[in-house]
Amino acid sequence: MISFWEKESFMQYHLIVIGSGIVGLSTAFEYKEKYPNKRVLILEKGILPSGASTKNAGFACFGSLTEICDDLENYSEEFVLQTVQKRYNGLQRLRQRVGDKKMDFYAYGGYELICKEQLFYLNQLHEVNDLLSPIFHQKVFLERGFKTPRFGFDDHQVKELLYNPLEGQIHTGKMMTALLKIARSKDIEILTGIEVKQLNEESKNVLITTDKKLEFKAEQVAVCVNAFASKLLPQYKIQPGRGQVVITKPIQNLPIEGTYHYDRGYYYFRNVGDRLLIGGGRHLAYEAETTTEFATTTQITQPINDLLKEVILPGVDFEIEQEWSGIMGFGDKKAPIIEKLSDKIAVGIRMGGMGIAIGSEVGHELSNLI
Repeated sequence: MISFWEKESFMQYHLIVIGSGIVGLSTAFEYKEKYPNKRVLILEKGILPSGASTKNAGFACFGSLTEICDDLENYSEEFVLQTVQKRYNGLQRLRQRVGDKKMDFYAYGGYELICKEQLFYLNQLHEVNDLLSPIFHQKVFLERGFKTPRFGFDDHQVKELLYNPLEGQIHTGKMMTALLKIARSKDIEILTGIEVKQLNEESKNVLITTDKKLEFKAEQVAVCVNAFASKLLPQYKIQPGRGQVVITKPIQNLPIEGTYHYDRGYYYFRNVGDRLLIGGGRHLAYEAETTTEFATTTQITQPINDLLKEVILPGVDFEIEQEWSGIMGFGDKKAPIIEKLSDKIAVGIRMGGMGIAIGSEVGHELSNLI
């Protein structure tokens, strides 16, 4: 039962943001910067941010060569260029807001492992570099003649390595810790462990019903729950995609440093100090991985282990220390959905597995709609 004092002080806001990931926090920041005297609340169903923002691999990237080539098969050059531009803009906003040091951003560069069956992608290397030149004003994907034994890769499997000097890696836990500190410094309120069940528009407010039998009211609502949006707003057909990740125990003399993409980006791995983190494999079981259940399965983790043993760390003794999963949001298009559902409700969803890259940019655009 709610008291008069609680009703007066804790239940009414100018803006309520649903979801405390990168998009939700960025939306709240920019709204509060424009309207410093207005009350802003973020509602998060998890005790910690429960989407993909703290469960990803920590790649500060905007797309590998093979991914961009595949996109060019399905989308116009203009769309692909806009997509990469949005990702790059988002990364720059994130770095400027948090600071590289606070989130362990390291500009080691990125690599893509090209197997024999994918050598044909190299025929589009110059075309893709030319396409991206208006954004980066330099060649993005470089053939450096890297020898795979330098990295320890199996050279029977890996025939070429491409280098991208513009990629980096971050510590996503430190990133989110820094973003939450910024929120508190801006007097943005955050309540965790509260799941929003329903939104009902009234004449002047949106009534927000939660699983805790608490009801909040807000003049404006921003829905930033990405893969979980369809549960709250069924009209948005967001397809969840589970990404499973494993990390090894420390490996002595680990030869790998930077971020790495393999098999059109369906696998991705990096060093975390002297550990190796690897994720992906969702393409092996699309239907099973179209889920919002946080779990790991041997159907995915076993091929990941096999890839480690046979291609990435052949002949190296390693042990897996931890496994986890995060839930991404996909749809019929690769672009995020940033729009007003009504005069009082706006959405920023469908990150397409690129939340680190585009989350801050989506929050910026969403705040401008409110």
